[in-house]
Amino acid sequence: MERNKYNIVLIEPPFYRLFKDTYSLDRYPLSLGYLAGTIKKETSWDVTVYNADFYPHSESIKVGYLTSTGFDNYVNNLKNASNGVWEEIKSTIRDHKPFVVGISAKSQNFASACIVAKLVKEFNRQTLVIVGGPHPSMVGSDVLKCPDIDVGVSGEGENTIVELLEAIEHGKKFDGINGIIYRKNNQIVKNAPRKFVDDLDSLCFPHESAPEVLKDYDHYPLTAFRNIFATRGCPYNCFFCGSQKIWSRRVRFRSPDNVAREINILRKKGLKIINFADDTFGVNRKYLNDLCNALIRHCPGLKWSCEIHIKLIDEQTIYLMQKAGCYSIQVGIESGNNEILKQMRKKITIEEALSACNIIKKYDIELHPFFIVGFPQETEDTLNDTVVAMKKIDCDNLVYSIFTPYPGTEAFALCKKNGLIADNYDVSLYNHQSPANCFCRNISPERFRILAAKIEKMVDRKNSLNRIRRVFSSNTVKRIQELGIRKSLQKGVRVFIGK
Repeated sequence: MERNKYNIVLIEPPFYRLFKDTYSLDRYPLSLGYLAGTIKKETSWDVTVYNADFYPHSESIKVGYLTSTGFDNYVNNLKNASNGVWEEIKSTIRDHKPFVVGISAKSQNFASACIVAKLVKEFNRQTLVIVGGPHPSMVGSDVLKCPDIDVGVSGEGENTIVELLEAIEHGKKFDGINGIIYRKNNQIVKNAPRKFVDDLDSLCFPHESAPEVLKDYDHYPLTAFRNIFATRGCPYNCFFCGSQKIWSRRVRFRSPDNVAREINILRKKGLKIINFADDTFGVNRKYLNDLCNALIRHCPGLKWSCEIHIKLIDEQTIYLMQKAGCYSIQVGIESGNNEILKQMRKKITIEEALSACNIIKKYDIELHPFFIVGFPQETEDTLNDTVVAMKKIDCDNLVYSIFTPYPGTEAFALCKKNGLIADNYDVSLYNHQSPANCFCRNISPERFRILAAKIEKMVDRKNSLNRIRRVFSSNTVKRIQELGIRKSLQKGVRVFIGK
């Protein structure tokens, strides 16, 4: 079968695979799924999605390894583009001979995205390289400082990519395409911003086209396709977050019935558990209630997880979420110190957060709280408050990160103003587990690394104990069932299981 002259390869750059060959992003990148589905629907172009951060026989990622040997491997792999995954990328480019390459870039993998762009240009200088995703939305024209990137896309990319491909196919100029930054006569041109998609129900279901477009589709675990969006946008205004520059603070909602339809398509593929990848699930109580009721009505037996804001948590809401199938919740607490929370504009107190967590656990829902250490205003006392909160909270898994100021955020500007970020700042060296991270005004890098290492060990220890407890509890229940004690329970005999 003759290949279409016009073909595009959409690439997720490697990140975890740079730390260790067997680490992997074991999921279908939703952003590329939406783009691929839209391209198939709206154009005649052939499209391939290539997740270069996927390894079929992956192992669990260990945070401690990311901050030690793994980080050294990561830096070395960025310096040497002839190793491992880079050869795989070269081979994929040779096989597909793309007319256009689209790369999705976050700040933490932007250096990797630039290497991918370079490899594309080494194969064929005429191949157009487009980079979209959070990073170009945050930094704007700076994305074109990489000489191998031809076009940067800001904001949502579904309509933008269609207009770009149509312009390329018909030899038209890019002048009227909103939402892009590009070079014209050796000058950088920034077009007007693109309006956000108002009707989210008009978008494709990103997983539907995966069997046709995703490279190595058959090697992915079924769980790689369990993530969906119900909303876009976040109304909150956290100091360190760049969501508002990507999605805006105006929240747009898919209709609950539209969400339920997508979920049932995934269930027909064999998925029993899905995850809402929204920045903040539900956003307001009315929509949250409507969505939960739609799930109860149309998706009986479904199990799902989400991240929700502390302010939305109350008995009635969590009861309804559990009834609708919610089995796991993530919450962003970030700090155990109220002054830090105030300065981060979290609009919560640690007392409110702990109370909300108790409600979640009351309904026997898994709890995964997020904490960040090393804010610019951090002191050893505020850091200790966070450690106390981490130890106090009854949860299934602590998610711990080191503060990372991403370019384009208010946090980055503050760090720059206070001399915590140098002019030669290398974004590739800093991520949420990087041992290079220290952006504290009041704690020296050497002291912070000592304190952070202690916190990492405490978190690992607590999470390990929680895993053992869950396994013990599961095995105990199984043993009780095997012994027929359930019948005794039904007759009124009490059995006590220690935690």
